[in-house]
Amino acid sequence: MDVYQEAVGYLTSQHVPAVVQTETEVMEEDVFQEEADSCPLSPLHPQSVDFPDTPTLSSPEEMLERRLMVLKCIVESEEVYLRELEALLMPMKALRASAGTSKPVLSSQQVQTVFYQVPEISDMHQSFFSGLKERLSAHCRSEPGPGEDGQMSYTGFELLVGDLFLKMVNQLGLYGGFIGNYEEAVQVVRKCTQSDPRFRTLAQSMMSNIGSDKTRTKYTFEALLYKPLDRVTKTTLVLLDLLKTTPETHQDFALLQEALRLSRSFLSGVNESSQSKRGVTLSHGMRRKLMRDGFVVDASEGERHMRHLFLYTDLLLCTRFKHATRGKQDQYRFGWFLPLAGLKLRWVADQHRPPDAQLRLHTIRTKMHLLRQQLRKHAQGSKGLAFAARSRKKLEQVELMLLTHSPAYTLELHSPSGRSHTLLLSSLYELEEWRQAIHKLTADNIETVPPDLLTLTSACVKLRMTQQPPLHSTNAVEDEMCLCGTLSVAVHSACGLQQPASVYVCVEVDGYEFCDKQATTHSSIHSLNPHWDQELQFQVDAAQELRLLCVSQADGKNDTVLGKTSVKLESKTLNERWRRQTLHLGQVDVTVSLKFSPHPLEPPSATAPLHPVFCVPIEIVTQQEGVMVPHVVRCCAEEVERRGLAEVGIYRISGSSSDINTLKSVFNSNLRDAVTRLRRADVNVVSGVLKLYIRELPEPLIPADKFQSLARSLEIQDVDSRLVSLFSVLHSCPAPNRNTFLFVLHHLQRVSERQDTNKMTLMNLATIFGPSLLRLPVAELGHIGSSMDISVEVVLQVQVVFCYLQCNNLPEAQTSLPHDTDSEDETTHM
Repeated sequence: MDVYQEAVGYLTSQHVPAVVQTETEVMEEDVFQEEADSCPLSPLHPQSVDFPDTPTLSSPEEMLERRLMVLKCIVESEEVYLRELEALLMPMKALRASAGTSKPVLSSQQVQTVFYQVPEISDMHQSFFSGLKERLSAHCRSEPGPGEDGQMSYTGFELLVGDLFLKMVNQLGLYGGFIGNYEEAVQVVRKCTQSDPRFRTLAQSMMSNIGSDKTRTKYTFEALLYKPLDRVTKTTLVLLDLLKTTPETHQDFALLQEALRLSRSFLSGVNESSQSKRGVTLSHGMRRKLMRDGFVVDASEGERHMRHLFLYTDLLLCTRFKHATRGKQDQYRFGWFLPLAGLKLRWVADQHRPPDAQLRLHTIRTKMHLLRQQLRKHAQGSKGLAFAARSRKKLEQVELMLLTHSPAYTLELHSPSGRSHTLLLSSLYELEEWRQAIHKLTADNIETVPPDLLTLTSACVKLRMTQQPPLHSTNAVEDEMCLCGTLSVAVHSACGLQQPASVYVCVEVDGYEFCDKQATTHSSIHSLNPHWDQELQFQVDAAQELRLLCVSQADGKNDTVLGKTSVKLESKTLNERWRRQTLHLGQVDVTVSLKFSPHPLEPPSATAPLHPVFCVPIEIVTQQEGVMVPHVVRCCAEEVERRGLAEVGIYRISGSSSDINTLKSVFNSNLRDAVTRLRRADVNVVSGVLKLYIRELPEPLIPADKFQSLARSLEIQDVDSRLVSLFSVLHSCPAPNRNTFLFVLHHLQRVSERQDTNKMTLMNLATIFGPSLLRLPVAELGHIGSSMDISVEVVLQVQVVFCYLQCNNLPEAQTSLPHDTDSEDETTHM
């Protein structure tokens, strides 16, 4: 069938006329017609030049010249389309704000319906347009003057755009949601146009700047809402015209062929979907339709296999995907299915891989890093195209292997019939999206109509919204906007919790997985306003997105995701200075700071770097943690204050030495595991860990060279003058020492406030902590020993700490490093 006829048939199947000419649109200019008049080779014009299926132009140079003209026209038409989408989205914020007032123009639900998927479609085309325009601009040495043709310096083979088109086509699934929602959105627009004069005025006079002269063109709301529907049907025509002007020896040829195949598959798939949705009717008048699909790892058979998972209205279908060879259609084979009625879900995180699995991952990552470096080396010019193509194919295979063996999150599915299946996912963000989608359907208690599994599996080719596994090597765009280097994320605090909880924040980045792309903070104490001030670092390559999840942790129960969001990463907005912002994760707000340092990545390390904290100078610990007070000190103090203030003899009674040493070992290897164990440990063990950390510091918190100055300060009779002298000495200490010392003092004061219960006075606490917080210089012990015996030294240590503890206006401790920003804090609404 002719491609244009396919498009017309598609529109007809959606009950949309192929040519829209209502009374309100007669006055409007036909933008695509205007483009075609100014650009006779416009691939978006249905009567564009009919290139033969097999290129027969006189020379490759002539084909490449024609190809460049086609690409220029695509850029022009994309710019026009983006302005139309901008005009469509212009009133969205105002309408959304109005929805929260007493006299809304549209309700929140109506706003969501009218603009469903439009912002995402706009972002997709903006990314495509920016990438394509940048490559065309870089390809030209100079801009043509008025009346000139412009001199170009190119071989034609150096201009590579196939990956941009393939990435764009792989996101056409966004249009699937828009198409399914289109009729309902139009009904809302028509109904509100008739019933509300305010909306009618808006809907009948929307403006857009079109063309190089920025001519303002008038549209109706409905006309602009039709633009995405009209646009997606022409994607196949665009690719067909571009492919006809691309020589078969060009590196883009295979990529454009794949993009064309996927585009045709999507177009026919939407038609098939519209028919299948009418096939089976469930209870409550609902119909079986595809809600979500994607690639996951199935571990149900004891081994890991990549599978394509389809979530329908009433069931979950797992299939085996078989990629088509050239000229043939993709195929799916039935794996298993589970009815959604009564389905129970449980997820867990496997944070500890066995050594053999860790070694296998390191081998895969090292191979992937080598192939990535080879591709970068041969990215410039047309030399070595065959080698580059082979390297890219190998990179895809290795990344698929990594995608199969790296997942650390387990999603267990349990059916009332006793059948169970286990899925593995690499991303907690993706797992939560699956969990939410399944939970929403199971909550409706939909009955299951026995499916025709053969027919349902065969229809997956047409119905699928996800075309291939999420391989970064397939979809990556070599763009300077992507990040390559060290990305630092400082997680400060959260607010908005409905009830006190112990929560942690999970941070994920995309890009090539040469190193771990996920990290979590330690769990907070039970609080409505948890604080972490914890810095996480990622070695990233081609990163474009950051994802955050706030998770509640409960003993003996499944962790619960309280909220999630994603943030676009752009090199132009990130640099080596901290940028602070508040992110909205549903009802929870999380404050973070970001900074980025660009540099080439080193090959993956076989073992994760360990950063011990015990017996390590405090300046090193605070530097590697990005804080002023070490996490071990803060976490132990917070835990004692949470459940140990009423403990008789807290800090005086020792905990189990074996338990204390076990916690010490875990703190030296994994902060999150250590804090989790800390929450369950005996409170005297927790206090013992804090005492042990301070005692084993190579240099005391008050440096030994300050001992004599403090001893002289004690001789001052006037109390106020003595305190001034003591704090002058403290102020001269290094910042990590000074702030940690102050933090401990404030903590001990809070312990002493409960002395009627715990029997620990300030003097008792000074006696316990004095010898650890302050020590005589080792080199001077022999010299001073004759005039100061050990008992006198201990008395001085205790008296110094006691004097500090007696101060009623101790300076506050700064627990985290100052995160300087170029501007005021930003608030990101998600």
